[in-house]
Amino acid sequence: MEDKLNILFIGSNGGNALKRANALKRLGHEVMHLDPYSLFPFRDLVGRLIYYGGASAIASYLKKKITPLLNKCSFDVTFVDNGELVGRNVLSVLRKVSPLLINYNNDDPFGGRDKKKWRLYLEAVPHYDLLAVVRLVNVSEAYSLGAKKVLQVFMAVDELDGPREITAQDRRLLPHEVLFIGTWMPERGLFLQELIQAGVPLAIYGNDWQKAPEWPALQTVWQGPAIYGDDYLKAIQLAKVSLGLLSKGNRDLHTTRTFEIPYCGGLLCAERTSEHLQLYQEDIEAVYWSGVKECIDKCKKLLDDDKMRADIATKGRIRCLRNGIFNENNLKKMLEAALS
Repeated sequence: MEDKLNILFIGSNGGNALKRANALKRLGHEVMHLDPYSLFPFRDLVGRLIYYGGASAIASYLKKKITPLLNKCSFDVTFVDNGELVGRNVLSVLRKVSPLLINYNNDDPFGGRDKKKWRLYLEAVPHYDLLAVVRLVNVSEAYSLGAKKVLQVFMAVDELDGPREITAQDRRLLPHEVLFIGTWMPERGLFLQELIQAGVPLAIYGNDWQKAPEWPALQTVWQGPAIYGDDYLKAIQLAKVSLGLLSKGNRDLHTTRTFEIPYCGGLLCAERTSEHLQLYQEDIEAVYWSGVKECIDKCKKLLDDDKMRADIATKGRIRCLRNGIFNENNLKKMLEAALS
């Protein structure tokens, strides 16, 4: 697809959503980026309201705020990223300014982990021209709610998130052996505690770990809250082993880390799943495990063999590049599917 499109991008002005908006610009499209949370006076309160059931008030307020902003606008495509605040009433406004409505969601809005967060999204499913989802199970779930067209894609790494230049200071600040970067979830605390108890030299970055029942043990290896940008990439690049834990509540078979870790030069050590096995050859391009004991054994083996680690990391990056699962490629697929 070579034609330049005028795209309205509805999504967060930060994190991976911002990276996707910028990727659309790199593809040559004209992009107006509107963060729906920016239209509310209390962003954090909106997040809590949508999670616990205040969807109807949020939908009415957002429709009221967004309508005058778009009154005199016209777009070829509207791209809604995640879309937890966008229900059918807001989509009716977007439909007036755009003939094609696309949604991409790398969460699991059809699962049960996030309470009522996805109520507005679920009611909007039949009103999109294309839904892009990242789980095979979500395809049939979307069609059962009346979706017109559903495209399954992998989560993706951004083209700009490759290896960073490492300084002597970086090496002093990020001297980690086995690394996990991610938010606390109930299944993760006990798992990582067992690694610590087995003598695995673990380092954790991420939010909410103080909630873990295992916090007294985890506290000793917790390095601080979530890190982003260059700090995130450098930490992975410098770690000897980077763990790829999944969210059970989100029914993950891969995550963005599946691509971020090899792409920036790290060694991916992740749960063995059908999708991971499809993406990287086991023990050659990535390392997999099916339980805590196997993870412990694999980590210790890797830490004892510098050459093995370097070979797997190098081959993993080559495979990541060959797989081509990047933001720009994903977005091209979505636009082509919606326009076809």
